[in-house]
Amino acid sequence: MSYDISLNDPVTKKPLELVTAHLMRGGIYAIGGTNLAELNITYNYWPHFTSLGPKGIREIYDKTGAESIPLLKAAAAFLADNVDDDYWKPTEGNAKRALLQLIALAELRPDGVWGGD
Repeated sequence: MSYDISLNDPVTKKPLELVTAHLMRGGIYAIGGTNLAELNITYNYWPHFTSLGPKGIREIYDKTGAESIPLLKAAAAFLADNVDDDYWKPTEGNAKRALLQLIALAELRPDGVWGGD
């Protein structure tokens, strides 16, 4: 189980395309990268997303990339840096890495609107 999160066009609701491919890795990822502004994140991290608010990571849904950046940065600052080589392990560091990747996408496409699940 996972969250499929993307920055979408506010009119068409389809994931936005980036100028160059990114190699951000989540629970699934595209070999060679993808131009789509999307990231898959395991549900294993949900306890660490509660600092975003009562809806966890879903707090960013329906917000623009620009609106989400301060929220995501604050949540990431709250978490430790204990990244584990096992992506599925629910460490604060692994959850923080996912948040930092979402921040990077939001900075690339601040005009997009988050959606997911």
